[in-house]
Amino acid sequence: MSADAILYAVEPDLTADAFIDVLHRSGLAERRPVADRPRVEAMLRNTGLIVTARDADGALVGVARSVTDFAFCCYLSDLAVDRAFQGRGIGKELMRRTRAAVGEGVTCLLLSAPKAVTFYEAAGMERHAQAFLFTEKP
Repeated sequence: MSADAILYAVEPDLTADAFIDVLHRSGLAERRPVADRPRVEAMLRNTGLIVTARDADGALVGVARSVTDFAFCCYLSDLAVDRAFQGRGIGKELMRRTRAAVGEGVTCLLLSAPKAVTFYEAAGMERHAQAFLFTEKP
């Protein structure tokens, strides 16, 4: 295995500490409730699919966390790649592996963080104009 090899896996028991850490290192922490540990633990416990990327030393460098029924839809809620590893295709591979894990015929979708729109466009993803948010404001 080369020094820069990335190992991908489905990792349903990812710890909150590891998840929070990669959220910080990716920049996604600013848009996630990382200070509310019980909420993060619930996010992980109630997710349908977690695909991880680890470097040759086993350090977590990327994660794709999805809510899915494995039959009709898959919502990729969190796609985070450590800034030091961005630009190497890890995010695209996490999405590809997520897609493969849920199977054919399942619609996969995500909401982009404003700073990530160009990444998804460059990855060849199709925009969907009919998306709506229906979350109540506190």
